[in-house]
Amino acid sequence: MNEFLGLAYYAEVPAVVFDIQRVGPSTGMPTRTQQGDLLSCAYASHGDTRHICLYPADPGECFEMAVEAFDLAERLQTPVLVVSDLDIGMNDWMVREFQWDDAYRPDRGKMMTREQIESLEKFHRYLDVDGDGIPWRTLPGVHPKAAYFTRGSGHNQFGAYTEDAAEYQQVLDRLMNKWQTAKQRVPRALIDGEGSEIGIVSIGSGDSAVREALALLRAQGVAIDYLRVRAFPFGEEVERFFADHQRVFV
Repeated sequence: MNEFLGLAYYAEVPAVVFDIQRVGPSTGMPTRTQQGDLLSCAYASHGDTRHICLYPADPGECFEMAVEAFDLAERLQTPVLVVSDLDIGMNDWMVREFQWDDAYRPDRGKMMTREQIESLEKFHRYLDVDGDGIPWRTLPGVHPKAAYFTRGSGHNQFGAYTEDAAEYQQVLDRLMNKWQTAKQRVPRALIDGEGSEIGIVSIGSGDSAVREALALLRAQGVAIDYLRVRAFPFGEEVERFFADHQRVFV
């Protein structure tokens, strides 16, 4: 699977994967929870590859982030992994009633219309025309001047095969620019409390246990600020949280 994730990342093909973590390695303890896939999901495949990850804390967020994952994958033309765990995926939960907006329509991102293609002299699949690292794409059958195109081998910004180091680096640099764009589009971390010297950071289903512990500590007069990471790449608020606290428990 890692090889195909790398293909989707480099060829810039939208994809969504749901990973329900359990204790490893191998079969591990298949009825116990562990968040042991965080790094493998974030950097799956070889080479300079990194993936957008969403971290739901309960089944309600799984429902919401499923929709968001598909929209992000289309907008950014890249794999998105929804990283859950056994505690969420296997146990019974009481959650708020799911809300669905019937007016919702999928966001396909930068998809060229027939009219847009008509106005072009040529269509280049991997050309960054807007400066945000995200190229325009087409769907099969839209126009003969812009047949659906993707390439998983070394390519330049025009989509042609290359082994030229400078052309290869240009594409990788653009992918890193797209990664910076992703930071502005993924869900922000949630922060509870401010002003304490001590902070705690959690991810996924650990949220419930942390909130229970915080309630007990605050009842005893122990002030602790809390940040829950909801997505990778991390936003600036995560870096600031670590910088603003003398001690952080993760």
